[in-house]
Amino acid sequence: MQNYVGKRLDGRYEIREIIGVGGMAVVYKAYDNIDDRIVAVKILKEEFLANEEFRRRFKNESKAIAVLSHMNIVKVFDVSYGDRLQYIVMEYVEGITLKEYIQQQGVVNHREAVFFIMQVLRALQHAHDKGIVHRDIKPQNILLLENGVIKVTDFGIARFFASETRTMTDSAIGSVHYISPEQARGDVTNDKADIYSVGVMLYEMLTGKLPFESDNTVSVAIMQLQKDPVMPREINPQIPIGVEQIIIKAMQKNPYDRYQSAAEMLLDLEEFRRNPSIKFDYSYANNEPTKYIPNVTGSVTAYEVNDTVDEDDEPETKNRTIPILIGVIAALVILLVAGISLVLGLGDKTVKVPDFIGKEYSEELFEKEYSDFVFTVTEKLDTAVTPNTILEQTPAKGEKINPEKTVIELVIATGKEMVTIPSELKGKDYVTVRNTLSDLKLNVIDKELPYTSEYESSGVEPGTVIDITPGSGEKVYINSTVTVTYLSYNSNNVELVPMPDVTGLTNDGATQLLRSSGFVVSIQYDYDDTIKKDYVIKGSVPKDTKIPKGSEVTLTVSLGVKVVQNVSINVSLPNTGSLGSVTVSLDSIMVSSETVTLDGSSYSVEVDGYKSDSNLKLFINGKVYYTCDIDFVSVPGEIKNISLYTYEEDTTTETTTVETLVVMPDVLGDTPEDARQKIVAAGFNEDLIYINPSTTGSVVVKQYPPAGLQYSSNARINISLDLGELN
Repeated sequence: MQNYVGKRLDGRYEIREIIGVGGMAVVYKAYDNIDDRIVAVKILKEEFLANEEFRRRFKNESKAIAVLSHMNIVKVFDVSYGDRLQYIVMEYVEGITLKEYIQQQGVVNHREAVFFIMQVLRALQHAHDKGIVHRDIKPQNILLLENGVIKVTDFGIARFFASETRTMTDSAIGSVHYISPEQARGDVTNDKADIYSVGVMLYEMLTGKLPFESDNTVSVAIMQLQKDPVMPREINPQIPIGVEQIIIKAMQKNPYDRYQSAAEMLLDLEEFRRNPSIKFDYSYANNEPTKYIPNVTGSVTAYEVNDTVDEDDEPETKNRTIPILIGVIAALVILLVAGISLVLGLGDKTVKVPDFIGKEYSEELFEKEYSDFVFTVTEKLDTAVTPNTILEQTPAKGEKINPEKTVIELVIATGKEMVTIPSELKGKDYVTVRNTLSDLKLNVIDKELPYTSEYESSGVEPGTVIDITPGSGEKVYINSTVTVTYLSYNSNNVELVPMPDVTGLTNDGATQLLRSSGFVVSIQYDYDDTIKKDYVIKGSVPKDTKIPKGSEVTLTVSLGVKVVQNVSINVSLPNTGSLGSVTVSLDSIMVSSETVTLDGSSYSVEVDGYKSDSNLKLFINGKVYYTCDIDFVSVPGEIKNISLYTYEEDTTTETTTVETLVVMPDVLGDTPEDARQKIVAAGFNEDLIYINPSTTGSVVVKQYPPAGLQYSSNARINISLDLGELN
């Protein structure tokens, strides 16, 4: 694989570093010296340039993204189709993949998962409306930004509706754990394949598991075709029933049993957000499954099992009387039990929610003492209280709920903060690495290796770090241990001085001692409950360690006991009359996110902190609207350097158009032509009306959305016809 770092493409894009490697391309961070901005450049690997299939897929990606313009889709700025070099220049996004976030969290809180999935669906709705199916939706292709905004990327195997339709020959295209059954089977695919993949992602976020897993990809493909997943609530009982129903509907084997559009799934998710205890009236077909047998090449071959009767077999005559009687008896029993419950006063199962705030959460204790309730638990960094102390609860104490239908959400305190091991530490000087890791509040274990002639002949200097565990880019908790392996400084041309013991000294005393020993001193500060203010907590290099004279040593000096303060921020929202996603981050960590009406009212958020220079940002639909600095050290906390930005609706995204609500008319019994005219007259988008099957001469027997309620004018309308008159 050719490395383009340090090169300039077409005299414009200066390649700086590799930020991702995929199966067919390498992604670089680059500087665009014409538009003066950082970009991401995706370059097709050299070994695939001669392969027409890969060149075609690479072109497909650029064509697909080029027609898209949405806040939840990575933008494309430029493309190049040269014979010796093909690349796509895209928006550079600072963030992590949704897969990385799932791995960090283990199980994602259902509110957060729904918030992320709704953004993915808005992106897909935009792509589908442009006639593009992604076909490789998976958390590895979803980027999560600091402000909570989702960006869908990697349209490498996307296709336009009217183009090729097969997605699997000898091997599955896309990730087999997320592809739809029709993709695994090699059938015609459309936008409903992406809906299935979204369902799998939501399943994984809420359960921490994939619905189908095996060491063999063909086995996973067969499971996608034949096997039903374990119900999500069997894995995680804290998942609300409504969300489980949405997942299962999205993951139906038959595309026609799934949501028929991203807009349709969005509507149900919006219903759930308004009413978390909602139960949807879903029923699924229970048809005989198609059987699939792996062939010798490892592909999946389908054999349809039709409901036909063999000529040599006698048809079985079924007696339907017994099932009907059983059904009638069961219904009578249910009515009888319901009546008795009502008479005895058992129908009302509501209870008051206890006050959990301030209590210490223990899963074992809560399962024993509060066995009638179902809990979901999320963590929040708060070092001012004892770990596992309950900070927040929803519903609030005293509210009446049915414990069988309502999940109680608890937020508990954690004192653990995570940091990332910096890249490019290997190859640097031991003391420099020590200082860097000390700045991150990490504890270092030293592993010194002898400096041999082999290293000398290779030009490696004494004191060079040759390994770090955990490695570069890995996330670890602060105060955790990192092992640094370095080459001994023992060499004829290096003057070594032992590091003095500075613990327990004042800042000034330790600084003078180090300088008198020939070291350069830098200072960093931290809070400590046991060390007095202005006294040294530790030095970056252990005492008695021999290091080169003149090395820079970092002292960590105590600020005393950390005092956490609560500060309330009030921001006047723009008045657009639409809904908006409001996200707040403090020091680049998201602290809240919710959807509100942008009606010019005041929006309040409370944040906790202890630093004198914290930075708060408030985003509306992913755009910075308000920023300020907060001094949590002063009493009371001081808000300063306030900046308020002009908010404008983004007319290129669905977030602005979905807010117009109109009433869905009743078109049952109408002809397709009359139904279409009536729906358009009500204010819905004519381009999003889909009639299944697309034929005329019959009448409407099913419509979605149902009549009489308000829906987005940009909702996708699905009309089903009775073909009896045509047969």
